This record gives sequence, structure tokens and C-alpha cells, in this order.
Amino acid sequence: MRLPLPLTEGRLVQRYKRFLADVELADGEIVTAHCPNPGSMTGLKAPGSRVWLSRSANPKRKLAHTLELVEADGVLVGINTNNPNTLVAEAIAAGTIPELAGYETLRREVRYGVNSRVDILLESEGRPPCYVEVKNVHLLREPMLSEFPDSVTTRGAKHLRELSDMVAAGHRAVMMFLIQRPDTDRISLARDIDPAYGLAFDAAIAAGVEALSWRCEITTEEITVVAPVPVLDLAPTIA
Repeated sequence: MRLPLPLTEGRLVQRYKRFLADVELADGEIVTAHCPNPGSMTGLKAPGSRVWLSRSANPKRKLAHTLELVEADGVLVGINTNNPNTLVAEAIAAGTIPELAGYETLRREVRYGVNSRVDILLESEGRPPCYVEVKNVHLLREPMLSEFPDSVTTRGAKHLRELSDMVAAGHRAVMMFLIQRPDTDRISLARDIDPAYGLAFDAAIAAGVEALSWRCEITTEEITVVAPVPVLDLAPTIA
């Protein structure tokens, strides 16, 4: 996925109120940018961090700039949670993800469950439809170990229950963790951050929901889905 170019480099002053970030540009100007990330952004919001902003030409936007990338632990990390659905859809269309290959149609934001929309619905004649929920991942508290979630996500637990309902109805359901950073070779659940999500994940796996995870390579020009990452939580721990 090509990023909106050119990106503007700056230094993070502060991230606050979840969706706002003050950034100092090279000329000393401080701009307030939209931060498209509802999570805690643990490890990605240290003042002084190098960041990259996109700029919208839409005059109706309240904030012209959007925070796209943060440099952390020596690598670029994608923090825009609007990107993973597009990244996964592009990877599926390109045949990058073997487990999700071979479907004739790909639709996004299709209504299902209880007042929900599935991120991606894959369909082909003669095979069950495949419901794919995509979650953005960028938490890294131990070297090479990604974790999800970085904050409590009741919505995420709801999605897992709805995926389980799709399996019960005879369909296929996949939980896709998309890691927007390159410095990782495995992923696990952050059960200490959200125990309820961990329990919902265990129940979903036991019900037949599949879990996949892929990581990205990132430059200041594009983000690319490149390699699978093993999910370490596939043994249900339901009592």
C-alpha cells in the first residue's frame, strides 16, 4: 500500500486525548495532527520520537495532518489503524496469503452479526463464505514478540463471538492480526491488559475460528504485507 506522499518528518511533542498529536516540524512550527489510533500506543508515544505525517488537501478537514508512522526501537511502525483492512485486502488480491487464496470475490464492510460489519468477506461458488476480521498490532514489550491488544477492547471480544457464530452457521471465520512493524517473529495475546479478550479468543478458537498473523515491512513510501508470524495462543485454556 502506497502511503500518501510526500510525508512530512517531525518530532512528537505529545499524543493526547487519544486522537490528537502535537508534532514539531523541521522549521520549528508545531502542528496538531489527527492520530488515527484508539489504543494506548504503548512504546510509540515518547516525546521527541521521529514521526511522519501525511497532509490532506481537503479544506473541510479540521486537522490537515495525520500521524502515519513512528520510529521506535530503531524501526518504522505504522500507527494508522485505518490501514490494516486495505493492507490485508491488497495482500489477498495479490495471492500473498495462501490460507485466504482462491476466492472469487472480496467485499469489505459487509453487515453481519449484531449491528456489525465484517472487515472482509470472501466468497466463491461451491465453498463456504469466509468472514475475516482484521486487527491492527504494534505493541512490542519484549524483543521480537508482538502482542494484542494494547488496551481493553470490548468491541474486539464482540467480534470474536460473532466469528464463532459464523462458524456455527457453517461458514468459515478468520481472525487476522496484522502487525504494522517489521521487528517481530511471533505474536501472543496481552492477557494482562485485557483478560476478557483472552477468554473470548480461547472460546473462538475452540469454536473453530482460525487465527492468522502477518507482519509488514515499512518505509516512508509504502507498507507491504510480507511474512506470516506464528500465533502462540492457539491452545484453548477454557476450564
